[in-house]
Amino acid sequence: MSGQPNDDELEELRKKKMEQLKEQQGGGGGAEEEAMEAQRQQQEAQKQALLRQALTDGARQRLNSVKMSKPDFAEQVEQQVVALAQSGRLQGQIDEDKMKSLLQELKPDSQEFNIKRR
Repeated sequence: MSGQPNDDELEELRKKKMEQLKEQQGGGGGAEEEAMEAQRQQQEAQKQALLRQALTDGARQRLNSVKMSKPDFAEQVEQQVVALAQSGRLQGQIDEDKMKSLLQELKPDSQEFNIKRR
């Protein structure tokens, strides 16, 4: 008979431990995730504000159209523009022609396939 209460006690301890683990994972992790999400949103807002200052309307439209087709590449271009603006190497705003040349420079080498028919 002494074995039966021990099993009940073990089960109760297991339940308490599981509840503690759930609270630690759910409660603490949620606050951290919210803080990280808020920080990410703030960084994104700062980046967008900097891009608005550094790019003319035409350049911003061109970058947005690139973002629709190649989001990863557009993100890389945005990072490059932000880095240029923050370092002070940017004279004036980037217009559409400068954006075209910047996109051309940063574009990954495209592979060409020449098929010759015999």
